[in-house]
Amino acid sequence: MLKPIIVVAVGGNALLQRGEVMSCENQQKSIDQTAGSLAELSKDYRLVVVHGNGPQVGLLSLQNDAYKGCPSYPFDVLGAETQGMIGYLIQQGLNAAIKDRYTTTILTRIVVDENDPAILDPTKFIGPVYTEDQARELAELNNWIVKPDGVHWRRVVPSPSPKEVLEIKAIKDLLEKEHLIICGGGGGAPVVEKGDAYVGFEAVIDKDMTAALIAEEIGAEHLLILTDGTHVCLDWGTPREEKLENISVKEMRGYNFPAGSMGPKVDACCQFVEKTGQNGHIGDLSCALEIIEGRSGTHIQA
Repeated sequence: MLKPIIVVAVGGNALLQRGEVMSCENQQKSIDQTAGSLAELSKDYRLVVVHGNGPQVGLLSLQNDAYKGCPSYPFDVLGAETQGMIGYLIQQGLNAAIKDRYTTTILTRIVVDENDPAILDPTKFIGPVYTEDQARELAELNNWIVKPDGVHWRRVVPSPSPKEVLEIKAIKDLLEKEHLIICGGGGGAPVVEKGDAYVGFEAVIDKDMTAALIAEEIGAEHLLILTDGTHVCLDWGTPREEKLENISVKEMRGYNFPAGSMGPKVDACCQFVEKTGQNGHIGDLSCALEIIEGRSGTHIQA
C-alpha cells in the first residue's frame, strides 16, 4: 500500500538566512539541516518538495546584469536555472540523508495568465536585502521597483497566480514509483499559452501558491510550508506578538499578513484546505516532523 503524500514548500529565504552571504556553502548548510528534518518524514510519507528562489534568482539577475557583453536573460529562464541549481543541492542533501529512495528533480513549467492583475502590482521579493537609501538608489539606476521587507528593503517583481502544472503527469507517475520528488522550484518557470505552444513570461511565481496547486492536483494529505520562523504570528516583531497554533480557515482569513512574505504562505494553506478538506501547516525549517506531529508550527484546518 502506498504511503500518504506530503507536499513540502521550502522558502528561498530559509535556504539562505536573511542578510547572509549568498554563497553555495551557506545554502548547502541550510539544505543539509532541512534534509535531515525531511528524512524523518519520509519514513511514513511520500514527499514532494517545492522550493523558493527569491534570493537566488535575484543573485542570478545581478550577475547577468554585471556582464555587459550579452543581453540579460529573462526571468523565466533565470527561474529555470534556479530549479536546476537548488534542485541539485536539495537532491544531494536528500540522497545523503535518505539512503533507500530515488530522488528526482523535475524542471517544471507553470501556466500563468498574462493579464493577471498581480502583474501591475509587483510583490515578489528577490535578491539581497538593502537599506532604504541603497534600495532607492539601485531602483533609480536599474529601473527597479523596491519595497520594504521587514526592516530591510528589496527588489520586487510581478508574481502572477499559477493556473496549470504542465509536468503534473510526470510528478504523479514518479510518485507511484515512490520517488522523492523536487518540482515547481521557484514557483516553476512561468509560461503563457500562445496558439499551440507555450512561451516564457517575465515574472517569478510564488512557490507557496504553486505548492498548493501541486498538492491539490496529486491528492496530498498535507501541505507543509517551511520557513525561517516557528509560527505564523499576529503583530510580528512587536511587544504584542501572538503565535497562532490551531486555527480554522475562516479565522485565518480574518487577518491580514504582508503580501511579500507571510501573506502567500497563509493564502496557499487556506486555498489548499478549502479545496481539499485536508490540512495546511506553517513552521520552522528544522522542525518538519514536529510540525506534522502537532508539536510545533501553525496548523490550519477546515
